[in-house]
Amino acid sequence: MSNDVANALFDLEAQLRVLGLWQEQSPPLEALASTQPFCVDTLTLPQWLQFIFLPRMHALLDNELALPEACSVTPMAQEYFKGQEQTYTSLLLVLERLDYSISNA
Repeated sequence: MSNDVANALFDLEAQLRVLGLWQEQSPPLEALASTQPFCVDTLTLPQWLQFIFLPRMHALLDNELALPEACSVTPMAQEYFKGQEQTYTSLLLVLERLDYSISNA
């Protein structure tokens, strides 16, 4: 299952890039240090995916550490992209696959 997770992470990065949501510069360190879920007070969801979620998940896989028992990023993304679902369908599908792969690893 870790291959499924790794592939989904790769696809997530690709979708963020294709959709123009990938940033070349990292947000300030204090923005990354938020204790709120999804860093909602300091980051956009795409920033959280790029600068928090992807690095943490890659670190877990690279170090062969346990993945979270459950993952539910999709509901947050559905709310974030509400009204724009057609534009972001491919990203939402990747997140659904990622949630499933992590939760069933």
